Amino acid sequence: MSIISDDSNIEVKKKITEKNPITKPESIEYDKNFENSIRPKSFETYIGQSALKETLKISIEAAKKRELPLDHLLFYGPPGLGKTTLAGVIAEQMGVDIKITSAPALERPRDIIGILMSLKGGEILFIDEIHRLNKIAEEILYPAMEDFSLDMTTGKSQTVKTLRIPLPKFTLIGATTKAGALSGPLRDRFGIIHRLEFYNQEELAQVVTRTAGILNIDIDEKGAYTIAGRSRGTPRIANRLVKRVADYALVKGDGKITEDIANKALDVLNIDNSGLDSTDRSLLTLIIDKYNGGPVGIETIAAALGEDVRTIEDVYEPYLLQSGLLQRTPRGRMVSPAAYKHLNYKIPNEQQTLF
Repeated sequence: MSIISDDSNIEVKKKITEKNPITKPESIEYDKNFENSIRPKSFETYIGQSALKETLKISIEAAKKRELPLDHLLFYGPPGLGKTTLAGVIAEQMGVDIKITSAPALERPRDIIGILMSLKGGEILFIDEIHRLNKIAEEILYPAMEDFSLDMTTGKSQTVKTLRIPLPKFTLIGATTKAGALSGPLRDRFGIIHRLEFYNQEELAQVVTRTAGILNIDIDEKGAYTIAGRSRGTPRIANRLVKRVADYALVKGDGKITEDIANKALDVLNIDNSGLDSTDRSLLTLIIDKYNGGPVGIETIAAALGEDVRTIEDVYEPYLLQSGLLQRTPRGRMVSPAAYKHLNYKIPNEQQTLF
């Protein structure tokens, strides 16, 4: 077996990087800088979620007056609505540092123990996709959240001793797209629980305008509303579309995003006026053409589309359900009359009598 020296490894990595520019360190750094540059740092620049912001402002002000850490928080809702960003805003408002991790990264007990032991008084620990915590890590969190301590054992068999190690008081912020997947004991240990809602078109237009301003992209009001209307109520999608439309405007126009340029760019990206992409439309068309509008099981849909069941449930279904184009029934998924109308299909007589 041949052994490659460190110098050889460096040379191989250099060649791979040159062949794949997207993997260059500067490209990765650009993506990070883009994400960080557009993230709001205060409630004033954080657009949307008005009711939630007011509640958090009161809780933060009360915690500051008591000179105590904020209660543990749980944010849940569809992906891309700003849960991670909101955690950063809270840390900024509290004037404390934040440590960010995700549940799948905490595979072993020492992972979560190491993070908890490294926390300083008042700091915030943010765990993304917290519903995916394994059972051992979750049980380690129970005394840490409730009593700010770690329960550890030393020795073996009859010489086992239990040690309780005190921790500095901290705030845990959990984020999840599946609040129902959290165990009851973990969910009950959060003092503040909030759902993040989809954004309306006006809020998304503000997000688009703000992002364009940060990136020095010229955009008019109608162009911003056009992008907002096709962003599926999600700021993350809106921010992504701003970059794609800006590229189109630079190549096919004079660099300014107008209503006409935005419409043409989004048509090229196969994103229609309701924000549906080609996969969304394929899903709805499949149910109409092959299964007479449903009901049909999710496993059947996944197999026919060549997609994973979880991908359909987590990525495509939430917006289709929220927009009223898809319906869940005990027997399976059905398309609504609105979906027939959107795809220019004639509504069957049976559905006309039902609705």
